Formats: sequence, C-alpha cells, structure tokens
Amino acid sequence: MKHPGDNSFSERRKSAESARRQLIAKFESAPKPTGPVMQERLAAIASARTARRAERDAMKTAENDRLLQEAAALADVAEAHQRAEAEARQLEANNRIARVVADEAARKAERDRRYAARKARRP
Repeated sequence: MKHPGDNSFSERRKSAESARRQLIAKFESAPKPTGPVMQERLAAIASARTARRAERDAMKTAENDRLLQEAAALADVAEAHQRAEAEARQLEANNRIARVVADEAARKAERDRRYAARKARRP
C-alpha cells in the first residue's frame, strides 16, 4: 500500500508506533473481566440464558404432553375401531349361523313334509 506523499522510513515507523500505542491504549481502557461492569453483564447474560433454558424446557414438556395426549387419543380411536370390527365380525358370524340353522330347519321341514305325503299316499 502506497502512502501519500514521500514518507520516509522514520515517518512510517513513527506512525506505526503511534497506531500500536493507540491499540494498546484501547485494549487497556476496555472493561476488565473481573470488573464490576463485566460481572454485572455476565450475570445478566447467565440469568437470560437460564430463563431461555427454562422456557425451552417448558415448551418441550408442553409438546411432550401434547404428543402423549394425541397418542392416547389415537390409541382410543384405534381400540374403538377394533372393537367395532370385532362386533361386526361377531354379528356376521351370528347371522351366518342363524342362516345355516334356518336353512337346516327348512330342509328338515321339507323332508318331513315329503315323508308325511308319502305316508299319506300309502293305503
């Protein structure tokens, strides 16, 4: 980087030295980590961090509770559905059995009718 004008080596050296001194002065004037201002700031940061963590934990707990309630509701729905399906299967089986019994009774009645007709035809 070129410097304006024709700076000599000693001028560049002096400007570098003054920049270094300014940087050191700035560093020295910065608040120290053990100073009361920084301790206050660190305490505020720590309390804010704790509050955010508590809020996050509360949100996670609420979300877990919501998920558990949803799972319980889904389980209840699934159980009710299974119960309804079982009742429908049982009803179908009962209907099938009733039809078989009714068919068997009709067949026996027809057989008895034919037997009685045959007996009636005999002298």
